[in-house]
Amino acid sequence: MLFEVWAPNAEWAALLLEGVTRPMSRHPLRAGWWQTEAEGHPGDRYGYVLDDGPVLPDPRSRRQPDGPDGLSAVVVHETFDWQHPWAGRPLPHAVLYELHIGTFTPEGTLDAAIQHLSHLAELGITHIELMPVCPFPGQHGWGYEGVSLWAVHEPYGGPEALKRFVDSAHSHGLGVVLDVVHNHLGPSGNYLPAFGPYFTDTHHTPWGAAVNLDAPGSNEVREYLLESALAWLRDYRLDGLRLDAVHALADTRAYPFLEELSTAVDVLAVDVDRPLFLIAESDACDPRTTTPRGEGGLGLHAQWNDDFHHALHTALTGESQGYYADFARAPLSALAKTLTRVFFHDGTYSSFRGRTHGRPVDRHRTPAHRFVGYAQTHDQIGNRAQGDRLSATLTPGLLACAATLTLTSPYPPMLFMGEEWGARTPWQFFTDHTDPELARAVRDGRRREFAAHGWAAEDIPDPQDPATRRRSCLDWSEPDNQPHARLLAWYRELIALRHKRADLTDPDLAAVKVAYDEEARWLTYRRGDLRVAVNLGKEPARIRLGDGGRVLASWEPLGAPGADGLLLMPPESCAVLGP
Repeated sequence: MLFEVWAPNAEWAALLLEGVTRPMSRHPLRAGWWQTEAEGHPGDRYGYVLDDGPVLPDPRSRRQPDGPDGLSAVVVHETFDWQHPWAGRPLPHAVLYELHIGTFTPEGTLDAAIQHLSHLAELGITHIELMPVCPFPGQHGWGYEGVSLWAVHEPYGGPEALKRFVDSAHSHGLGVVLDVVHNHLGPSGNYLPAFGPYFTDTHHTPWGAAVNLDAPGSNEVREYLLESALAWLRDYRLDGLRLDAVHALADTRAYPFLEELSTAVDVLAVDVDRPLFLIAESDACDPRTTTPRGEGGLGLHAQWNDDFHHALHTALTGESQGYYADFARAPLSALAKTLTRVFFHDGTYSSFRGRTHGRPVDRHRTPAHRFVGYAQTHDQIGNRAQGDRLSATLTPGLLACAATLTLTSPYPPMLFMGEEWGARTPWQFFTDHTDPELARAVRDGRRREFAAHGWAAEDIPDPQDPATRRRSCLDWSEPDNQPHARLLAWYRELIALRHKRADLTDPDLAAVKVAYDEEARWLTYRRGDLRVAVNLGKEPARIRLGDGGRVLASWEPLGAPGADGLLLMPPESCAVLGP
């Protein structure tokens, strides 16, 4: 088989395969590339030696059996015996479910997660969105410090386990989306700089030097990231990728990397004859991210909509710190705006940023399925001081309201694992750094960060303490007990309604009509022939719906609107009505 590596600054390169060193020759046509032929078998350990340096893992390693610092292992994807043909599931009618393999079960493995796929199928989920699975030092972590962008974290089960998971998900009718991180690599176990200019000081990010997308040598770096993305979709039969923090991808080239990536994914979708898509995480509030390439955009298929989350969170909790401040001034007004115009910050002043922010979405031309809506995500829970979910402070009625607003909004909804039953387990920030100095720096830095907001150091969970990860694992006994079982039934009912009623997946943002009362804390909106009514207040609310209708689903027992079109709603309750 052919072994090749890009190392443009090396004077000499060699392959170490199963203890035998073989010199490599320069590629005759590809500048900076080295190659050699050798007989390799699945599982064989290998690495590369550059000049007089140590043996290094392959930058394009498909498997790191001993972690990022160990040798790479040969993987032959074609030998996997796929059991379930898969035609794919498109994004517009999706119901996504964000899942972290390391805490979805106490075992924290892909094979253990397979045992709960029937739960997701019965819930009505269409796509599982896996948090990153690339290798990182240690056993447990969020996954955003990955350093081998082509491989699968070995404690999760490695590449074969990911294929088993995807194959089993497909047998349940579930698509699989993977969260990938292109904007930085982890601080430990990253050997890419030894091979070439993968990073540049031309730009700086919150994580240090930027990934090199536009400086000398960037052609190969872009190809590295692009081919990694396509490999996940092709070799693991994934349905899509979630791209972490694309606003941190510093790129000044006329042909942006994200546009190049979206083009390549669309070409691959034709080749494999199934829908593929990219979902961006971006805080830029810039509609160009998802505008089609033919109309001057980057052509990504969707993006997370944090503004919808922020408005919903402030309406539910009353919190007003940090970036919630602008939304908290009139939370129902903010929520109404994000339900109809996508971004709250669409050229408005952001006190958090100290400047105007965002740009309007053309809601007459832009379909709603370009934006993913959610009440909770790993970021919005785990980046809190104690990793507390909404269920830690909200009543069951308000949790039901959060579900209603998320699952009947114009946007493809996404749940965070355990949300559907109001999980009482927190989801905290945890790490397993093998470098003691790095572990101490992360622990102390997090405590300093929250000390600035009035938290005592002893109240901030130690990321390195194994108990922090254990606390974050889902308790699978909860869904069978109250009040969790009632909330789970409500989620199932709403998701079934979303699948059944085409009005709830209508992509026409201009057709969404909203009315609200900021003081009384109720809000109602129209989705085609359906009406959604939510009372967040502690008192009953009288809501004029106009032409009445019948109750299709309600959290509390609810009578139909009277002849005058008035609906009397109990406190902290919600309902969906139809003609």
